[in-house]
Amino acid sequence: MRSEPALSRRAFLGLTSAVTASLALPCRVWAMSIDAARTAVSRLVAELYDAINSGGSEVRLYSEFEDLLDRYADMPIIARSVLGVDWRRANDAQRRAFTMAFKGYISRKYGSRFRDLVGGRIEVEGARAIRDFFEVTSVAYLQGEAPFQIVWLISDRSGQARVFNLIIEGINLRTTEAEEVGALLDRHRGDIDAMIADLRAAS
Repeated sequence: MRSEPALSRRAFLGLTSAVTASLALPCRVWAMSIDAARTAVSRLVAELYDAINSGGSEVRLYSEFEDLLDRYADMPIIARSVLGVDWRRANDAQRRAFTMAFKGYISRKYGSRFRDLVGGRIEVEGARAIRDFFEVTSVAYLQGEAPFQIVWLISDRSGQARVFNLIIEGINLRTTEAEEVGALLDRHRGDIDAMIADLRAAS
């Protein structure tokens, strides 16, 4: 296993790790503008910190984070990318079950660390078009840590501006989560249903 980031940094990774994917998107005319991509990230960051600073219970925070994923993350693309080649052999029911289990798993996995982000801030900076998606850069300022860069990859493939990957200090979050899911599959000798059951039960 590779070394983990510092706790508060991992907390941020966890909050956003469900928005991870690196599938190539088909070339087409952009319907979304650079400003729209930047606005989507700014809104996500604002709502994320509203939830963190609300003082609600951990269970409530899990639910609020799942709501954020539904509104701002392209979960079908994320799930397909994280499951990788095994997505092809999964049936429709397994694909739906994995997508839901993965989203819940991420929320629970890092929910207990939400408090570590209290008092921090994320400043959205530049944005640019890259091929057929958009890259929005920001800098995170967390208490007791040096500032670090967060790169948000946004597309409107789903019909709305949604995050499909994040890169934090060179760490590709899709890759990180794909490794975790792959390890679970290996543990269960490729049994997708058993892996999904593990995700549902994991905290």
